[in-house]
Amino acid sequence: MPRTTIHDIAKALNTSAATVSRALNDHPSISEATKVMVRVTAKQLNYQQNRMASSLRSGKSMVIGVIIPSAEISFFGSVIHGIEEVAKARGYNVLLFQSNERYQQEVQGIQTLLQSNVDGIIASIAKETTHYSHFLEAKRRNTPLILFDRAIEDLGVSTVVIDDYKGAYMATEHLVEQGYRRIAHIAGPSHIKIFHERLRGYVDALSANKLVVDEDLIVYGKVSIDSGRERMNQLLQLDLMPDAVFAVEDFTALGALQAIKETEFHQPGQIGLVGFANEAFSAYITPSLTTVDQQTNIMGREAAQLLLNAITGNANTETLPQKIVLDPKLVVRDSSRPPDQ
Repeated sequence: MPRTTIHDIAKALNTSAATVSRALNDHPSISEATKVMVRVTAKQLNYQQNRMASSLRSGKSMVIGVIIPSAEISFFGSVIHGIEEVAKARGYNVLLFQSNERYQQEVQGIQTLLQSNVDGIIASIAKETTHYSHFLEAKRRNTPLILFDRAIEDLGVSTVVIDDYKGAYMATEHLVEQGYRRIAHIAGPSHIKIFHERLRGYVDALSANKLVVDEDLIVYGKVSIDSGRERMNQLLQLDLMPDAVFAVEDFTALGALQAIKETEFHQPGQIGLVGFANEAFSAYITPSLTTVDQQTNIMGREAAQLLLNAITGNANTETLPQKIVLDPKLVVRDSSRPPDQ
């Protein structure tokens, strides 16, 4: 069947197409009674608004793009939920692109979103990414860009992050307070700032508590379950094994826990363990995982608010990049019970 147009609605209501268009776009010159009548008739006639035409008229697509490293990680799902809450409340739709932690896919994602004429982009960088010309291209095209979690401050864009240093410090100090003394750290790729900050928090917490920072107890992984298992097995081969581990994030911690369970040290209180992110599974594994909550929903809402403010702001007014830093929260569970006496 032919597509219903505003002319069909106008004919049914014996009014003009211009009146129908204004009513559908909530124009203040149209009475509320007319708007209701137009919307009811539009629904009856199965009218679908032509977003491309509306975009050409207004200069806005009413769509924002979001690039995440992985949809399999509940952290990013929760951030997206926060983004959508704010975006939908202000009439925007969200177009999601997953980089799968790959640099080339991230580049493709930016290109696709720019070609789709999104009004702005929110992104968290992939683990592989060390060059940022694709993000600079978005800036060159005057497409507002916000980075969250894994952010690069040198790009000169607004960011929303957790205080990774503070979260790591809290996690490490918690293990010290529980009575652990030989605490290892499974770190992430050092070129990504959040992982570097977590390493720094770990080191400073040990030093502040007068514990030796042993380089043998710092191992670098790839931020995955398999990598966590491999690095934990490496630590278990040391002549002086750790009595606790602070893992850079929860999937790494889960891999470490799997390795621990394959040894005689599988009971809580024998090797303490803390993760970072408060992933959905962390409360349900055995033992349940002590971790650091990253305020993900708030992170998403703050990022969306920053982006939409940039989209709707005065294009002729240059504003300095903003940095929103959220406070982490330590979530204590069974994996960090005091060591057996």
